[in-house]
Amino acid sequence: MRDSSAYQLTSTNGGLNQQRHLWTEMKKHKYLYLLVAPMIIYFIVFSYIPMYGILLAFKEFDYSKGILGSPWNHFENFRIVLSDQNFHQAFRNTILIGLGRLLIEFPVPIIVAILLSELPFKRLKKFYQTALTFPHFISWIVLSGILIGLLGDQGVINQLLSLLGFEKNTILSNSGLFTALIFISNIWKEAGWSAIIYLAAIAGVNMELYEAVTVDGANRFQKVKAVTWPAVKAAALILLVLAVGNLLNGGFDQIFNLYNPIVADYSEILDTYVYKTAFIDATGFGYSTTVGLLKSVISFVFLFSTNAIVNKMSDGGGL
Repeated sequence: MRDSSAYQLTSTNGGLNQQRHLWTEMKKHKYLYLLVAPMIIYFIVFSYIPMYGILLAFKEFDYSKGILGSPWNHFENFRIVLSDQNFHQAFRNTILIGLGRLLIEFPVPIIVAILLSELPFKRLKKFYQTALTFPHFISWIVLSGILIGLLGDQGVINQLLSLLGFEKNTILSNSGLFTALIFISNIWKEAGWSAIIYLAAIAGVNMELYEAVTVDGANRFQKVKAVTWPAVKAAALILLVLAVGNLLNGGFDQIFNLYNPIVADYSEILDTYVYKTAFIDATGFGYSTTVGLLKSVISFVFLFSTNAIVNKMSDGGGL
């Protein structure tokens, strides 16, 4: 009994000491905690508190009773969603577009960063970096208006083609060309901005490494392979994990603003489908919440699965 009491007393004292140590450390670094406080408050208010809204996926929502007072529907929303062919089509399109972004768009910023780092003139490098980064700050509303104004049926390019006696382009009404436009326009808009992370990694490389491989007779490609790529590999793997976790975010802003009914069968993604079911088709917030919840769960699985694979392949190179 004495040993047990002594053990409990020791555990209690140990816990109190840990709490005191924690508070001491927090007071010591209070300004750092104050610095991150706005971000913590932001996520609490806009990310964690609204999470109670996922209850709508499990309830038959009644406006008069509110979310908490509405009756449970015994997973009826999930049965409806999983049997809906429109959901299956949107899910398929989201996966295909997400894979396309992963295979086509993801490597481009790495290539851009390596090419910029190889430019011998600093002014030229700064000019290209600025020119490639600037499109990121153009909203998709503005950019989609420009693209539609250029490529639309009555757009500038089609007007010129008609004057010259050629057939009009069908980019916005052809599913294959429209999908290619999605990838190309997003690369043009985001590649330069995404390359900044890789440029920062390359900037941290010790120049003596380049001098050493130059002495060994390495050409430019061999320098990139032996020095530059190892410098950006860690950042690339982490961003790859995040990109796979973000696979089901097909790009709502872009597709919603470029969307037209002719290519709906190939451009309808989960985000636009949720928007349509919630605000246009009026199927109810429970239905759209269920779709969003399924999307989040699948993204969660993708994220942790990819992270586990990357950790095994690169000896802890994941998140």
